[in-house]
Amino acid sequence: MQGFVAAGVLGALVGTAELMSRYRDRPSALLGVASAWFYVLLNAAASGGVLWLIRAFDWRFGSSSPDQTAALQVLVAGLAALALFRSSLFNVRIGDQEVGVGPNLILAMLLGVADRGVDRVRAKDRSQQVTRIMHGVRFARARVALPAFCLALLQNLPEQEQQDLATAVESLAASEMTDTQKSYALGLLLINIVGPDVLEGAVTALGEEIGEPLPSPGQRPQPQGRADTEPLTA
Repeated sequence: MQGFVAAGVLGALVGTAELMSRYRDRPSALLGVASAWFYVLLNAAASGGVLWLIRAFDWRFGSSSPDQTAALQVLVAGLAALALFRSSLFNVRIGDQEVGVGPNLILAMLLGVADRGVDRVRAKDRSQQVTRIMHGVRFARARVALPAFCLALLQNLPEQEQQDLATAVESLAASEMTDTQKSYALGLLLINIVGPDVLEGAVTALGEEIGEPLPSPGQRPQPQGRADTEPLTA
């Protein structure tokens, strides 16, 4: 029984790691999405099923020691779900795309359901975050400095992601959106990579270099209208 639990945990970790890699800005958002839990449990169940098959056919993988055999069986079963759900039996061309038919099709559908569930949960929160952080930031002044500063704060960002970000920023610059709309879109691009905390720190550090300075924590915005020094009239 312990072997099935260990294989299930390993399979669940594989599924969790895949989901977390898709939502790096806030992986904790997955906790409130039922479809994400279902995806993780499916990976765990698949690992347990593979372990049952391994033991049913008495596959020892060349080991003679009972302890080593049990460990190898659990390891193979836990990682087998990773290969099983990403395999396809044959490909079907639909329009201009080739679609793999097999377990990976089920995986893609489940990932799509999880994606939509997380997006619905996070859409409002992300909108509030980006409008608050990027308020007063001018895209024309931030399009180079802000991404460069954010990327410099990270140490292990792959080169391909940096190139993809540069391409997306150039597309924003060439669009017909207003400067404010471009600024918010730039904020969303950066949040996906560095997260809201790093983005807010970068915007605060650059300050007036990229637009209007952000108010310090706890500082209230100045009221609009008559100044305090304006004399009162009867």
